[in-house]
Amino acid sequence: MSASRIIAIANQKGGVGKTTTSINLAACLAELGKRVLVVDMDPQANATTGLGVDPKHVDRSVYHVLLKNESINNITEATAVANLLIAPSSLNLASAEIELFNVFRREQRLASALEEVSSEYDFIFIDCPPTLGLLTINAFSAAKEVMLPIQCEYFALEGVAQLTHAMSEIKIHLNPELDISLVILVMYDARANLSNQVENEVRKMFKGLVSEHVVPRSVKLAEAPSQGLPITLWSPSSRGALAYKRIAREIAATSTQEVALETMETDNHE
Repeated sequence: MSASRIIAIANQKGGVGKTTTSINLAACLAELGKRVLVVDMDPQANATTGLGVDPKHVDRSVYHVLLKNESINNITEATAVANLLIAPSSLNLASAEIELFNVFRREQRLASALEEVSSEYDFIFIDCPPTLGLLTINAFSAAKEVMLPIQCEYFALEGVAQLTHAMSEIKIHLNPELDISLVILVMYDARANLSNQVENEVRKMFKGLVSEHVVPRSVKLAEAPSQGLPITLWSPSSRGALAYKRIAREIAATSTQEVALETMETDNHE
């Protein structure tokens, strides 16, 4: 069984639809029959609550994986979506950065934990906090790729340069495989000139890396997390749901192409 695609969903700027993207891409891929795990690395635990798990009632969380050597398999929780599991965050994850400071290989604790379960999933999404501290460094050390949601608003690219610089440093020192694989334009308003301007700017900056599909600004997308459900269950025919389904199919098709290429390369070596 091949290893999973381990994807960090990151943006240093808060409120850009990062967790919304993590939850809904994961759910859409699970509905396509993929085995998917979401790892909630954000102490705010929004991905955890957004998938129907109350972090106050979690006995073991990502905190225990990072600091107590707990197996990922021992902390995962089922969600309302078949094939989709969540490795939950909890309140004590807020202290993890301080507690990790003197831990051996502190930047690679998550990478070691995910290596043990990688073959059990097709996709592992890591929902990163909106900071560049040790939790995000752990996510970038574990991931093979980064997906970057960018909102179609003023200051959309604020902090992106700092994020890409941090990725470059991690690529040099910790994880040479790390690259941005996809940029996703979110909160798009087709009626606003600003959205079109931001889209053009982002497509120029990240040439060839921006999804052809955009995620519209949507009340239903904003409502879904409060119900503990992804948009595919809360409002499956809404514009937001359809957008994430299209992007998920785009990602799944890329994986299929990569598997076919790997098979061809293996055959050629035999």
